[in-house]
Amino acid sequence: MSLTQTAEDIREMRIRGAGRIARAAVEALREYADTLPDSDLATFREQMYGAAELLGDTRPTAVSLPNAIRYVLSAIERAETATDARSAFHARADTFIRSSLHAVREIAEIGARHISDGDVILTHCNSEAALACIIEAHRSGKEIEVFATEVRPRNQGRITIRTLDDAGIKTNFIVDSAARHFMKEIDLVLVGADAVTVNGAVVNKIGTSQIALAAHEARTNVVVAAETYKFAPRTILGELIQIEEREGDELLPPEFAATLRNVTLRNPAFDVTPPEYVDLIVTEVGAIPPQLAYIIIREYLGWEIDEFQKPFVISEQDQE
Repeated sequence: MSLTQTAEDIREMRIRGAGRIARAAVEALREYADTLPDSDLATFREQMYGAAELLGDTRPTAVSLPNAIRYVLSAIERAETATDARSAFHARADTFIRSSLHAVREIAEIGARHISDGDVILTHCNSEAALACIIEAHRSGKEIEVFATEVRPRNQGRITIRTLDDAGIKTNFIVDSAARHFMKEIDLVLVGADAVTVNGAVVNKIGTSQIALAAHEARTNVVVAAETYKFAPRTILGELIQIEEREGDELLPPEFAATLRNVTLRNPAFDVTPPEYVDLIVTEVGAIPPQLAYIIIREYLGWEIDEFQKPFVISEQDQE
């Protein structure tokens, strides 16, 4: 798949889920690097940074995307020749893809331990990591039941219930607005994340914060499954995560919307759940309370304080 096609598929949500987006972007960059002619190091870097910027602009909220791009691009920053840069980049890209897939398996094993036999679980959106936890708990012999939301307006819940059905898990499919109504039947809320901030706030599909609020009211635990590369380092310096607002035609057909002279269509794709509504964040390196999010950024993402000042795509001017 071409670089531009991958960017378009991510932007139009044909590729969904923060982990899948990150892997698709890295795979696209790896394939793009193979298409570049032999050239000097400066030209190779410039072309790779331009490709990375194209991909990075597609989904502003999912920090897995810039984190993944930053990780693989760092391989070419210290190279002395274009050949060395290409080789180092390939190795780093392969490492990221393998570690990303391994992270989901580790999260599944850790997360399943926090699911009890007989639990009724509510999940929202289509999180690869969250579903892996649920499926692993079922595979280990625990009797569980799931409530899955429809996830308007893109209906990601249909993908979720197909996955759960294929795994043989008893599932109830509900409209988003019914989450609070059914909360009295729920033992555990388990969702994924598109980003986690330094204070443990969780950015996830729109509607997550309302579900977490209802769970908090009902004293139902909320567990978030998130790979370490979904943590947002620059929030340490107070940078806010941009909440993507998508086109209104996801809400209404354009021909109908055109007849509404006094109506503005608002379509935010994500919301922010405060850390006080989150009980646990399950990562591939262990389960932590949200207040320890900074430890993940410092110890496992390896960011130094001066790096918080840099854009994730390093321009040629930054190299001089």
